[in-house]
Parts: sequence; C-alpha cells; structure tokens
Amino acid sequence: MDPHPHLYSLTAIAAAIFAATASYAQTPVSAPGSVAIERSAADQDADRPATQAAASASAAPSGGATAPAGAASSRAADGQVRLKDFTVTARRRNESSQKVPAPISTVSGATLETQRNYRLQDLQQDFASLNVAFLHPRQSSISIRGIGNNPASDDIESSVGVYLDNVYLGRPGMAVFDLLDIQQIDLLRGPQGTLFGKNATAGVLNISTHLPESRLGAYLEQSVGNNGYAQSKAHLTGPLSDTLSGSLDLEHTHSDGWVTNAYTGGKLDGSANYGARGQLLWKPNADLSARFIVDYNTVNANTGAAVAYGTPAGSTSWVSRATVLGITPITNPYLYAVDVDTTPHMNVHQGGASVEVDDKLAGGYALTSISAARFWNFQPTNDADYLPIPAITNSGASVNDHQFSQELRLASPTGGRVDWVAGAFYFYQQTNNTTFTDYGPDADVYQYLGVNRGILNNVTSISPSTVITNSAALFGQGTFHLTSRADITAGIRGTYESKTGSVVRYAPEGGIDLPASLEPIRNAAVGAYNSGPLGLHSISPSGLLNFSYKLTPQVLTYATLSHSEKSGGINMGVGSAPTLGADSLLFGAERANDAELGIKSEWFDHKLVLNGDLFWTQIHGYQATTFEPGPSGTLTSVLANAADVNSRGAEIDLRAKPLRGLTLGLNASYNAATYSQFDKAPCPLEVQYTTGKTVCNLTGQAVAGAPRWIANLSAQYDFYLGHDISQYVALGYSLRSSQFGTLDDSRYAKIPGYGLVNLATGWHLNSGAHRWDISLWVRNLFDKEYFLTTLSQGSWYSASVGDRRMFGATLRYTW
Repeated sequence: MDPHPHLYSLTAIAAAIFAATASYAQTPVSAPGSVAIERSAADQDADRPATQAAASASAAPSGGATAPAGAASSRAADGQVRLKDFTVTARRRNESSQKVPAPISTVSGATLETQRNYRLQDLQQDFASLNVAFLHPRQSSISIRGIGNNPASDDIESSVGVYLDNVYLGRPGMAVFDLLDIQQIDLLRGPQGTLFGKNATAGVLNISTHLPESRLGAYLEQSVGNNGYAQSKAHLTGPLSDTLSGSLDLEHTHSDGWVTNAYTGGKLDGSANYGARGQLLWKPNADLSARFIVDYNTVNANTGAAVAYGTPAGSTSWVSRATVLGITPITNPYLYAVDVDTTPHMNVHQGGASVEVDDKLAGGYALTSISAARFWNFQPTNDADYLPIPAITNSGASVNDHQFSQELRLASPTGGRVDWVAGAFYFYQQTNNTTFTDYGPDADVYQYLGVNRGILNNVTSISPSTVITNSAALFGQGTFHLTSRADITAGIRGTYESKTGSVVRYAPEGGIDLPASLEPIRNAAVGAYNSGPLGLHSISPSGLLNFSYKLTPQVLTYATLSHSEKSGGINMGVGSAPTLGADSLLFGAERANDAELGIKSEWFDHKLVLNGDLFWTQIHGYQATTFEPGPSGTLTSVLANAADVNSRGAEIDLRAKPLRGLTLGLNASYNAATYSQFDKAPCPLEVQYTTGKTVCNLTGQAVAGAPRWIANLSAQYDFYLGHDISQYVALGYSLRSSQFGTLDDSRYAKIPGYGLVNLATGWHLNSGAHRWDISLWVRNLFDKEYFLTTLSQGSWYSASVGDRRMFGATLRYTW
C-alpha cells in the first residue's frame, strides 16, 4: 500500500476546483427580488433542519468555509467569557442540550479536529460510558454502560444505534470510516426506543455533518506524521443558484500500522482509506428545505492482525499445536508482532444516498421526511492458524449488506400546553454472508495434534447465508407542560419485524478421497448442510415516562423510566444447526428496563455547566453464546438469549470557561455492569484445561467490555498574539480501568487499565478572507502500550493493539 502515487491526489483535485471557481467567488448570486439563502453562521444554526444537530461552537469563519480545528475559540467568540451552547435533536426538534431532560454528551467537529480524533475507535476518548471494541470493520462493536459489546453474528443488531445525518446505520462497521466535515457528535445514553428509528437498548451515537454554506468557501488540508501517516482533505462549499447551495468533501488517509510480521518483516494493521461526500441544500423559501447527501468510502487495509494475548497451557492449546509442528510462536503481546505466512487484508466498499425534506406547515407544525439507501461490502483475507505454516491458509466471512429506510415525522408547534412528535418508520435490510475456510496441506497435523490422515488437508469449505429484515414502526411522544417549571413527557412505539433467511454449507471441495471410516469425521467438520427457510416474527413495544422540574431557570432535574427492545435474529453460521436443528439458529429479542435520575445546571452566567445522573438498567434475554445439550447429551455452543445483565452507576459531565480563552472539560462514569444471571456461560480456557469443564456459572461476574471507571479530561487555551495571529494549546487525558475482553471473563483475556495523553498546539493566521492554520500534535504522548479488545480463538486469546505514539503536523488553507 505505497501511498506516494495517491498522497496528494485529492489536494490536486480540489486545487483544480478552486481555480475553476476563483472568478465565481467574486460574483454575488442573489439578485434583487430573488429569494436569498445567504445567511450568517449564527442564522444558519438557527435555521438548520430538525435533523441537523448544530453547535454554535463550530460556526463557520467569515470566509464561509467550515471552521478548522480550534476555530471555536476565535477572537470573536472570546468577546464574552461564557461557554458555547449545543443544539441537539434528541427529541426530534432543535433544542439546547441543557433543556433536554436526558443524559446527553456532545463534542463539536472543531474539537475532534483539534484532538485528531477522526475514527470510530477514537471517540471513546471523548465520551464517558462509551467503549469501542475494534479489530477490523466487520468485527467491531459499540457499547454504552457496558451493554452492546457482542459482535457474535452478522445478524445480531447493535445495542447502540448509530445514526449519520439522521440515517440509521444497520451495522457498526458502517461507521468505520474517516469522519468527514463533522458538525458535532452526540451520545445519548440509556434506551432510546421511542423516537429513534430502530430500537436501541443502550443508547444512540448521533453523527451530524455540516450543511452546505450559502456563500463560497473552501479549504485544503494536509497532515503528515510518523509511521507513514498522511492525510489529505479538501472541502468546497457555496451557492449554485438563488435557492440551492452545495458542498463537496474529499479525503485520503494512509498509515503503516504498528504490528510487525516476523515472517515477512513488513508492517500490519495499516490502511489506505478514501472518502467522498457531496451535498445539496435546496431552500426555496423560509419554510421549506430539502437536503440531498451522497457519500462513498473505501478501506484497503491489512487490519485484523491480532497478536497472541493469552495462551493458557493445555494439551490442545494453540502453543501445543505449534510445538507439535516444531514452531515457537510469538506469545508476548507487548512485542506488537505476529508470525504468519498469509498476510491479513480487508477491503471495504460502502456508501449511500439520503434525501431529507423539512416543511414548516401552517399553524407552526413541522413535517420531516427522510429517505435513505446504503450498502456495505466487506471482503477479508485471514491467516486462521496464526502460524507460519500452511494449515488454515485463509478463513473469514465476506459480507454484502444493503439497506433502505424511510421515516416520516410530524412535530407540533411549541409554546402551548403540549408539544408532541409522531411518526412512522420503515427499514429493509438484506445481509448476504459467505463464510469460507481454505485448509492447507498441514491442516491435519495442526488440527489433530500431529495425526495426519488427510481429513482436512487441502479442503475448502464455503457456507453462504442470507437474512432479509423488514421492520415497521409507529411512534409518538408528547411533553405536557404542567407548570412553567414542571413537565411530564410520555412516549410509545410499536414495532413489527420479520426476519427470513437460510443457512447453507456446500459439500467440501478438494482433499483426498477418504475411506468410509473417516468420512464422518470430515462431514462433522465441513459436511454439507441446508437449514431450509428460517423465519422470525415479533411485535416489540417501547415506552418512556419522564418527569422534569426546573429548580431555577438554570437548574433542571429529571427522573425517567423507559423500556426498549432490541430485535432477535438468525445466526448466520452453521454452528449448532447439524446437532440441535435449524431452529437453534434463531434467537429472540433483548429487552431493557431503565431508570434515570439526573440534573443539568448552568452557573456563573454560563461559565460553568455541570450535569450528572444516576442510572440503573436491567437487560433480559441478553444475546450471547451459551450451551445446550444435543440428542446424545453432548453440550453444543449456541447463540441465544443466554443471560440477564444489570448495569448501574453514575455519570458526570462538566465544562467550564473560568477566563477568556480557557476552556476546561471533564466527563466521567462509574459503571458496575454484571451478569445477574448467566448459569450456562462458556468456561474460560484456563478452567477448561485444568478441570475439563466447558460450562460455568458467571452470575454476578463483570460483563465483558465494561470498564468500571472512565474519565476524560480536556483543556484548551486560546490567545491572541497580534498581527492577526492567534494560537491555541490543547491537552487531553483519557483514563479507563481494566475490563474483561471476552464473554467468558477469562483472566487471560483481561485488558489492563490505561491512560492516554494527547497534546496539540496551533496557530491561526488571518489575511482578509484567507486563513492559514498550522498545528503540531502528538497522540499517546507517553507511548503507552494498550489494547482495544481481546477475542477468543477457541484454544487461546488474541488482541487488537492500540496506536503507539503518533506525532505530526497539519497545514490548512481556508478561503
């Protein structure tokens, strides 16, 4: 993945665009008597459609282009010493985040730029209670408050709903792309089943991009750093007619990766990503707007190179298999090294289009329609034996995913006794999964500990599966203003969903002809299977009841009770089906009951914002791997509603601006997430090897992927140097305690706690309508070795490594 032919390609494209539009930049578009759409940045924030979570902290500079990193604290913004307010759409209308009686955290796009946080896995350094388990785009999951870390099947839905410009993303991997032109990101914690398109039992991650601007502006940006890091960005926005404006964003990122392959001497876990996003905003009058978005992203990466993390001693362990073959594997994870003869590789192609129409009707009512279609294609190459031998030369699952969604909402006018939102939502998704395994000439020696009978040698197994989802819902939520201080909010949603599909495994290809005595052994491992048609139908209710009371105009308290359900599904792998029957591939809905107590407050003329909450969530039917007895009494692993989970704790969110130019932030959470019932859990490998037990009772034990403590601190100081030059210095510290990485709570898969320090400084040089931004930055300042997630490999545990120290510089030219 040599970056040099492409490193500056997007910059060159954008430069050509700039040259072509230079003369147009001087020509005003609006003619006398026409409907002008040119507005100030503040006006645009006020007029954004209901889907746009706009933050005044990210207002555009005078040139009209998107604000670069650190621009939220410009000299104009420092004219008054107070914090910027965030506008969110948690209740499907534009509101100050401090007026919404729910736990919400927000980070602006400008802050993300300053911190160099542009990937999904980076966001856990901005939000408390958020955990991202990441190996590669397919094997990634997001959890909030310890709920959601379970990427066990391609049809298991995320407990955390991820939305991009108000469009639901059907799988977490759809959010694994470099974030382009972000306005802000909101984290809504707790069940969000009433107003959001798909039920989410843990919360919602809501990503919003900037609207096209009504005056011409653009920027070019180039970043370079160590470890082969290079990122190019180009942005162009402006009016296309009196009523139409548009924007175009292009991006390319390259990095070498941090894992060394001892077999080749090369680096792994690097990537080359390309992204493009185009938008049109049509606003013929003050009451109607339509926003069209199209985007495309591709990832060409050698990610998925998990290092050996935990290797308990046992007769069938991975180390024992390697020893039989005369190999000493790399077992120290802190070496950041593997030894494999097949280079892991992932190709991802994804994109989509959406149309959002917002219409202000007579009487103050607002009608919103959102139509969207998206696709996601994933193709991997993996060395499944993790050794420098041809045992399992390639194994994985390729995925083709297509989805369509349509949402229609009607919102009442505000200012009366009751505010309400009602609507309907439809979602269609087709997921095609092809699981494949290519066994090499040493497969038997590896699989059967030195016994070579030719059962699996040079055999290929292919297993395609398909699941089609149709989901439809009606929903409504209303807020009753009892007094000027007290409100009651009630909401309900009813969802009907059907899932149909099938799972097939073709007869094995290749290999030698076996005698009759050995054929059953091959068939048990890779024999032909057809589930026939599978189906799952459900009706799921969700509800919310909230009471809020303003102790003062600046202090809001609230209490919430809610219920939400996450859909069941079909396990898209043969797994237990040959032993337990096709119905064992079905699993039911996951149900969440939640209680919240919270407070939101502003102090000292909005120089200090202090929010906090207490939460208790009970999950019934937690979707996880468990064991069921087969016809012969032998226990078989199956994906099912295996457990109940308790998540309870406290969260705090603090922002302060004690003096002009200085902004401080702290968000932290304490979360005790435990299995309240999990009596058929898989035993950790150390127990299996010492006692022979495969089933354990983990009731009362910690939930995987749930750090007990998370804290993120930030500080940024902006000051004016004179001669139209200003500077900022930003510091970030992210701390999280230890966590179990795998479902079985193995001590060999436990991730130690760690803290990361990021530091950046930058200069803004203004020259009329032109601006230069130069920044120097370092991530993981003290070069901490840490791990994003651990995974069970059947006889050992692997881990995905975190980034080592990264440092570099960024140059941006804005006009």
